[in-house]
Amino acid sequence: MIISAPTLNVTDLLRGDIQLASPPTIYWALNKVIDDPAKTVRDAAIVIESDAALAARLLKIVNSAFYGFPGKINSIATAITLIGTRELQNLALAAIVIERFSDLPGQLFSIHDFWARNLRCALIARELDALSGKKFADTAFLCGLLHNIGQLVLYRRIPVLAREVDLLIQSQASDDVDEVAIEQQVIGFDHFQLGAALCRLWKLPDVVVESILLHDHPGNNSPHAHIADIVRTANLFGKIDSVHSREFAHALPLSPEQISQILDKTHDEFEVIFSLFYPSK
Repeated sequence: MIISAPTLNVTDLLRGDIQLASPPTIYWALNKVIDDPAKTVRDAAIVIESDAALAARLLKIVNSAFYGFPGKINSIATAITLIGTRELQNLALAAIVIERFSDLPGQLFSIHDFWARNLRCALIARELDALSGKKFADTAFLCGLLHNIGQLVLYRRIPVLAREVDLLIQSQASDDVDEVAIEQQVIGFDHFQLGAALCRLWKLPDVVVESILLHDHPGNNSPHAHIADIVRTANLFGKIDSVHSREFAHALPLSPEQISQILDKTHDEFEVIFSLFYPSK
């Protein structure tokens, strides 16, 4: 039996929590640099270097086999020159968000596994976008990484109800379980609505917000429907053991060889960078 929650709304969960309400300041400082034609690579580097720990982590990622540069990159300015300011901005946001949500008090699920799943989704989304002409080259990775961020807000703010949702999902033991419907019945809204509201609060690009909001609405005609389709597909591909993901894959305009190449490539990428984004405590 599903027990309805007391009346809640998305705003309630995002109010009164400084860590949730505070947008990632470095991301927006970088945005100002990118949008100002008078600013230089050095200006962008100064913004990142204001957080020494973040700068060090980003240099480790850029120097990893994920990018495969032949020589060691010793400065943020050089990294920006090689991969671009927007790419480094997205890496910075990913690192900040993962760190911000790397530990939940009294958590009843594995935060490590959560980020592992969503980093795989991000990597696959980027590869699927590349095969589609790189229309979302600046955002596909972020959209994949953040599409389930609302789940962490649920566990942070209403852990008892979040756990009830999990138990109900587990009790059905089926790939066809409607997770969103259960969330809406127990809580009154779903984690995609909540995640989109959080990203809107942080003033992230509309494409990120809408890709989350549309995740459970395939076939939508929104201008952002295609990136939502990419992330939805990437999420399915990330569920290696899911029969439905394999069936869905055959319906895509991708050859079996392309699908295999995507999964092999992103598996190798994941093995290289996960510990850099989510270092062991």
